Amino acid sequence: MLGAIRSVTVSAPDLAVIERAYGEFLDYRATRRGKVSPGEAEAWQAGQLAGAPLLIMSPATTDDFEFRFIQQPIDSKYVPLTSYGWNASEIIVRDVDAMAERIKGSPFETVGEPRNLSFSDDIRAMQLRGPASEIVYLTEFKKPVPGLSVPRARSDVDRTFIVILGGRSMDELQDYYHDTFGVPRAPVVESRITMLSKALGVSIETEYPIAAMALEGESLIEADEMPAQVGPRRQEDGLLPPGIAIVGFDCDAIPPGATPVEGTPGRYIMLGPTGEIIELFTA
Repeated sequence: MLGAIRSVTVSAPDLAVIERAYGEFLDYRATRRGKVSPGEAEAWQAGQLAGAPLLIMSPATTDDFEFRFIQQPIDSKYVPLTSYGWNASEIIVRDVDAMAERIKGSPFETVGEPRNLSFSDDIRAMQLRGPASEIVYLTEFKKPVPGLSVPRARSDVDRTFIVILGGRSMDELQDYYHDTFGVPRAPVVESRITMLSKALGVSIETEYPIAAMALEGESLIEADEMPAQVGPRRQEDGLLPPGIAIVGFDCDAIPPGATPVEGTPGRYIMLGPTGEIIELFTA
C-alpha cells in the first residue's frame, strides 16, 4: 500500500528564483543543496541530469515532506495541466484567503482565486503557477469532510497531501494503483478544474470526472480523466518531464518490476500508466 507523499520533484531552470519564491512566500526552508547522482539519473531515465544541481526544501516546522527541484532547461511549449502525468501538488494551509494576499507581487502567478470546491463548501482552494511552470494548489479545510482523511495544517503552509494525476481513462488510473499498490478504488465525482478549462478555452464552470484515491498517511492521489484534446506530456531525451516530474511515496511492499536507485538504499522507481514517474521509499 502506498503511504504518505514524501516528495514532489520539479524540473526548474533557476534554483535561486525557486528558493526565493518558496522561502519568502511559502515559508519553506532549504534543507539540502547538491547534485543529481548517476544512480538517480539512470533510474529516472534522465542521463543528461547526472551532476545537475538540485535543491531540497521543506515546510517551516516539519521534515516529513520535501520539494526537490532539479535544474534543467525549461520547455517553452509546456502548458501546465494540459497533458497526462503529475499535474499539480496540493498543499494544506491554515487560511487560503490570507495566502492569496500574501503571495501578491511574488514569483507565483495566481491562476485560480480562492474558491469553495464545487462538491463541498467546507474545502476552499486556490491555484498558483510557480516559477518553473509547476502548479501548486493551496487548500484549506474549514472543517472535517466525511470520507476524506486529511492532515491538519501544522504551520501556515504545511506539506503536500494530494497530488493530481491526469490520464486518458479513469478506469486505467484507478485499476493501476489498485492492482499495483492496493490503493482502494474511489467514487468518481464531477468537479471544476479551473486552470484546465482556461487553457482549453472553455467555461471555467466545466466539470471533469475526478476521484480522490485515499492512501495511508493522510494523503491522496486525485485522478483526473482528461478530455480528448489532452495527450501525453512532451519530454526531451535524457531529461525529466517539465513541471512536476516525480512524486515519491512511502511504500510498505515494493512491487515486482520496480527499479532500485543505485547508491541509495530503500528508494525505487516505477513508471505509471501515463508514464508518470513514481518514487517509492521503504524507510
